[in-house]
Amino acid sequence: MKILVINSGSSSLKYQMFDMAREQLMAKGEVQRVGISGSEPATLTQQVPGRDPYKIAADIPDHKIALKLAIATLTDPDQGVLAELSEIGAVGHRVVHGGEAFTHSARIDDRVVRAIQECAGLAPLHNPPNLSGIEACEQIMPDVPQVAVFDTAFHSTLPRHAYLYAIPYEWYEKFRARRYGFHGTSHAYVSQRAAALMGEGDLKIVTCHLGNGSSVAAVDGGRSMDTSMGLTPVEGLVMGTRCGDLDPALVVFLTRWLNADIDQIDQWLNKKSGLLGLSGVGSDMRDILQAASEGCERAEIALEVFCYRVRKYIGAYAAAMGGLDAVVFTAGIGEHSPPVRARACEGLGFLGVAIDPKKNSAGRGERDISAEGARVRTFVVPTNEELVIARETLAIVES
Repeated sequence: MKILVINSGSSSLKYQMFDMAREQLMAKGEVQRVGISGSEPATLTQQVPGRDPYKIAADIPDHKIALKLAIATLTDPDQGVLAELSEIGAVGHRVVHGGEAFTHSARIDDRVVRAIQECAGLAPLHNPPNLSGIEACEQIMPDVPQVAVFDTAFHSTLPRHAYLYAIPYEWYEKFRARRYGFHGTSHAYVSQRAAALMGEGDLKIVTCHLGNGSSVAAVDGGRSMDTSMGLTPVEGLVMGTRCGDLDPALVVFLTRWLNADIDQIDQWLNKKSGLLGLSGVGSDMRDILQAASEGCERAEIALEVFCYRVRKYIGAYAAAMGGLDAVVFTAGIGEHSPPVRARACEGLGFLGVAIDPKKNSAGRGERDISAEGARVRTFVVPTNEELVIARETLAIVES
C-alpha cells in the first residue's frame, strides 16, 4: 500500500509519500506560506530520492489548494512518483493533541473530528491547522481512508503521579488540566531503535528530542513513564523561543511589572523566550554556538542553561525509573550538535554515562557514541516520525 503522510501547520503543509511494501520513501515535500499574502510568494518544494529538488511558486490561499498542488506534483509525469491519485491507499495525519480521548491512533470519522476540535483549546496553534489538512483530504479524496496519529498518544501510559499537577483536583476533573506530553512519535521511534541496537526490549531509556521544540522522555520497557512537556509544549526544557520550566507566579509578576495582559505574556513565553530570549542572538543553536565561540557572553549563558536543563532531566528520569540503560539524542540539535551532546552529558559519570569525544564529533546518522566500557550506552538516532505515522496508518487501515 502507498500511504501519504500529512503534517499540516498554520501556514505550511508538509507531506511524505511511502511505499509500505518496502517502507520506502518515494517523495517528500513542503508547501510554505499557505494563506500568507505579501511580497514573497507561496512555494512548494519536493524532493524525490535520486533527483534534483523541484520548486515552484504559486498562489496558495488555503490548505485545500496546498494539498491539490502537492498531489498534482506527486502525479506530475515529469516530477511525480505516482501515475494517478488512486494509487494513494490511505492518508496518515499528524495531530498534535488528542487529550485523554485518544490513547492510540484512530481512523478518522465524524466522532474523531469532533474530539480533535474539542482538544483545540489545549493546542490552539496546532489542532486547527491539523484539522484543515484533514478537511482538505476529505474534500479531495473522499473515499480514501484517513488516520489520525497523535503526538500525545505515546505518553498515555504515564502513571497518575507523573501526569497530575498539584492543583485543585476539580480542575483536572472539569478541564482535564494535566501533563500530556508531546513529540510522542519521535520518542517512540528512537527508543525502539535504541532497544533494537542493544538487542534487548526491557530497557530503561531516556530519549532527548532536542530541536526548536525540545522534550525528554523516560521510557521504561517501551512505555513512556514521564516526559518534560506538560499540558502544552511550553513546559520542560529550554527551547528555541519557548521558556520551558519557570515559576508560575512569574506570570503574575509580569502582568504587574509590564502592565501586560495574559495574551501578551503568552506570546512572550512562547515566541520571545528560550534560546532567543536568553542569547539575544537568535533561536538557532548553530548561531548561538558560533556567537559563544566568538566570546558572546549571553550566547554562552543560553548554551549553558540549555545543556544544564537537559542534564538535569536525564538525571531526574534515571531516578524516576530506578535505573538507566541508555540515553538517546535525536532531532535537529540532538542529531547534529556534538558540543551540546557533550555538555549535556558532563557530570553524568556517576550514572554510568560517558561518551567518546571522537565518536561524538565524527560520523553521521544512527550510531553509538558511548565511551569504551561505559555502563550506560549513548546513541544518536535520527528520528523518523513520518515513518511511524505511515506504519500506524497501515496497521489501522488493514485492521
